[in-house]
Amino acid sequence: MCPATAPTRTVPDDVQAQARALGDPTRFRIFRYIVESARAVDVAELTTYTRLNHNAVRQHLGALTSAGLVVEGQEERTRPGRPRLLYEAAPDASGLWGTPGPYEQLATALAEAMRTGRPTQEVGHRIGVARARQIPPPGTHEAQGRDAVGVIEHEMARAGFRPVRRRKATVTELILENCPFESAAAVNAKDVCELHLGLARGLAEGTGGVEVQGLVPKNPHRAGCRLQVLEI
Repeated sequence: MCPATAPTRTVPDDVQAQARALGDPTRFRIFRYIVESARAVDVAELTTYTRLNHNAVRQHLGALTSAGLVVEGQEERTRPGRPRLLYEAAPDASGLWGTPGPYEQLATALAEAMRTGRPTQEVGHRIGVARARQIPPPGTHEAQGRDAVGVIEHEMARAGFRPVRRRKATVTELILENCPFESAAAVNAKDVCELHLGLARGLAEGTGGVEVQGLVPKNPHRAGCRLQVLEI
């Protein structure tokens, strides 16, 4: 009898594209710089960081954008002149290629709660307030046109929740169409949900103009939790 042949595993096209894009050491440095920045960065900042010329940086950013590792946006500009292009890590890039993943961030926050004895929502609130201080406030050029609800929406997207905004009477709901902590929430939904409710409330407090009223939890395997935000 012939020995059994191991099944051939194919690497998804998007992973191959990302691997090719990050195979260049300079491009990998640019990717890590963008991931670790607390805000969107422009080409000028990256030219200073890499000591490359403008065109070379633009070529690297084009490759990272095409591979789905970086997203390109445009600043909101009220003064004369061409709007700057701004770059951020793609939400789905979290946890890939040596970057901190959602579970690593969750573990760090839960470890803080255990070490200090503080409620998980309080820990999440502290993290949210601290994060809000790092984000360009709504109305500035760097905020890319986000309003106060948009700040929370963006941060939930960065965490992997894939939020969809929906207006309901006087309240805006962010429908979280994915649970990046599905396994952990299936075992301990209370702490996972309380942590992220606190995070959202801290973001709202640090940003101003909105108040997070609550979180309507759903089955983590199906997702669809609703974060309720009230503009004040």
